[in-house]
Amino acid sequence: MKIIFLIYIFVITFGYYLQFLNLRHLKKYGDIVPKEFEGHIDAGLLKKTRDYTVEHNRFGFIESVLGNFLVMLFFFGGFLDIYNSWIMSSNVSFIVSGIIFFLVLSYAKTILSLPFDLYSTFKIENKYGFNTMTGKVWISDFLKSLVLSTLLITIMICAALFLIQASPDYWWFFVWLFFLLFSIFIMYISPYVIEPLFNKFTPIENEEMEGSIRDLMTRVGIKVRRVFKIDASKRSAHTNAYFTGIGKVKRIVLYDTLLQKLEKDEILSVLAHEAGHWKKKHLLKLLVITEILSFVGIYISYRLIKTEVLIRMFGIHTDTIFANILILGFIGGIVFFPFTPLFSYMARRHEKEADRFALEATGDSNPMASSLIKLSKDNLSNLHPHPVYASFYYSHPPVVQRIREIRGKG
Repeated sequence: MKIIFLIYIFVITFGYYLQFLNLRHLKKYGDIVPKEFEGHIDAGLLKKTRDYTVEHNRFGFIESVLGNFLVMLFFFGGFLDIYNSWIMSSNVSFIVSGIIFFLVLSYAKTILSLPFDLYSTFKIENKYGFNTMTGKVWISDFLKSLVLSTLLITIMICAALFLIQASPDYWWFFVWLFFLLFSIFIMYISPYVIEPLFNKFTPIENEEMEGSIRDLMTRVGIKVRRVFKIDASKRSAHTNAYFTGIGKVKRIVLYDTLLQKLEKDEILSVLAHEAGHWKKKHLLKLLVITEILSFVGIYISYRLIKTEVLIRMFGIHTDTIFANILILGFIGGIVFFPFTPLFSYMARRHEKEADRFALEATGDSNPMASSLIKLSKDNLSNLHPHPVYASFYYSHPPVVQRIREIRGKG
């Protein structure tokens, strides 16, 4: 356990060091206007961008330090053993015990994160002109999210524990298969059941725009049932567009803020990029990789649980599969940390492929470049990330590099 503790300390310290590098790099170069942004951004907006990034990172650092302290206290300070024993003393059924075990932890995490979420939304986002959410909307979203997460956690825990009871030797395979099928099911129902709980979806009023979008999608060989806009502006001034659903329930969703801020050609270039993800099967590839890793991980977990090594290692007096799963999740986060730059690289590679696809589909690099410039300005994106930090964490190429490559290929 001491070795795991030391590795955990190294991991979080390394992560903080990367954040320090990123902020120091931003302070050093943050007042320099990149060539790609000349004429589009001034010193005042650069300063605002720098301040926004620094404030978010400093606040995130405080939240992270507190969270890591509580995690260390829970796993290495004996609180997991106390909590596990308390749950088992309730003398309820195996499945009910598991539901209580994981739901209470989920609620505790939600409660602890509440002050940080409120401060980030109503203090930082307000300060920089992004937050448009009222207290009423925030409370409504919070309650809906709480009910939805409770329902989903209960379903998954019930099913997993039932399979563990029903097949003690092969539960790892059946649990993996259930989670795979359940995640695909959620992808199908999300556009109709989950997403409308939080946003109002309406067909875009601009028939010319919708026609151009459909023409673009037909040209690249994608069948889309509907093109919608959502009332994102009632929560935030940030902009976005995305595809949702899979198979026959695919739909294009545009933020109303995006429709207000981008020109027609720019919107089409953004959607062409998203179409590139579909045509290059990035979602499918990600799903396959994730499920392969999950399959291997759950089998290794099954073997480790049978040895009882985790229970002994963390000093747990009552052997439960609940405590084992929690420990495995904690150790899994440490084990996969070194692979973060690899997954980030794969994601950036997919983004570059989608950019190339969009260039081929639209035949013009100018709308793509201008849309990225506008989105970066509107979202106060960091124009000067440290190269090491970006390589480790960024799922998209840094925006300046991305614009440079788009114009070079256009």
